Amino acid sequence: MKEKKEKKGKGLKIFGIIVLILIMLIAILLGTTYFYIHSKLSKIQQVEINEEDLDVSVQAEENLANYRNIAIFGIDSREDSYSRGNRSDCIIIASLNNTTNEVKLVSVYRDTYVDIEGHGLDKITHAYSFGEAPLAISTLNRNLDLNIKEFVTVNFDAVQEIIDSIGGITMPITAEEVPHIKGISKAGTYNLTGEQALSYARIRYATGGDYKRTERMRDVLTAVVDKVKNFNVSQLNQLVDTVLPKIYTNISANEIFSLMPSAPSIKITESIGWPYETKGKTMAAWYGVPVTLESNVTRLHQEIFEEQDYTPSDTVKNISNSIIQKTGYK
Repeated sequence: MKEKKEKKGKGLKIFGIIVLILIMLIAILLGTTYFYIHSKLSKIQQVEINEEDLDVSVQAEENLANYRNIAIFGIDSREDSYSRGNRSDCIIIASLNNTTNEVKLVSVYRDTYVDIEGHGLDKITHAYSFGEAPLAISTLNRNLDLNIKEFVTVNFDAVQEIIDSIGGITMPITAEEVPHIKGISKAGTYNLTGEQALSYARIRYATGGDYKRTERMRDVLTAVVDKVKNFNVSQLNQLVDTVLPKIYTNISANEIFSLMPSAPSIKITESIGWPYETKGKTMAAWYGVPVTLESNVTRLHQEIFEEQDYTPSDTVKNISNSIIQKTGYK
């Protein structure tokens, strides 16, 4: 399928940024101290990962030195579990330009056919299931020539609980989407519960498939942010206490705190779906095959990282050739 670019400037759409907004609003409105904010941030589930397992190449380290790329994973666990066996249904790369403070979001489609170290060619959603965040990050780095070292993971139970805690979100539902959402019988605009919003965000078998689903996910998170903007201090404080324990990350509380002074100047300037060019193929299952991986990676670096003369690494070229040989798509 051809590129499907999301609308630019739709606002703060990813869960990690929602958390940052909540903490900032409380800090500003209450005039709180470092110790208060730090006590809140300490509720986040912290994990350490070995950077040597993340497959950041020397080329990526040098070329992307001015970019801080963070992986955001939404996994299909419905309990507070972030371990193996949980697929990453939502994969977003948040790319921060350290000079301009501009952020670009790249949604990687879950069925994208890539090489997973130790498992061969498979859907990228399976990488998290096979080896948790380290393998999922490694897969992104190896197949897209990236320098990701940080991640944030949330599960679907967390999203559902957050939406319920803010009293639901208002979303327009089309006739095609109605059968997928419990308790809704006809098209219209509804205040969705957490369960309904989650069902809406995860619709796959409708026009647009996984491409449209990634758009729904971002629309849901945008609706959450828009509603939270109008919360008072007490409501924000309660919401932060609900949200933070649901986050699993290797970004430390001190690091998050250090980002707060620059957060107001951060602007999301672009949001895209990747790969740009894909073609479906059914083998053991249905896969979204990049056509080709090499050309999609080249375009990503040209458009997102402004590397006009970019040449993919040998690793990407080799994987791209393997995909061509396996699928015949070139």
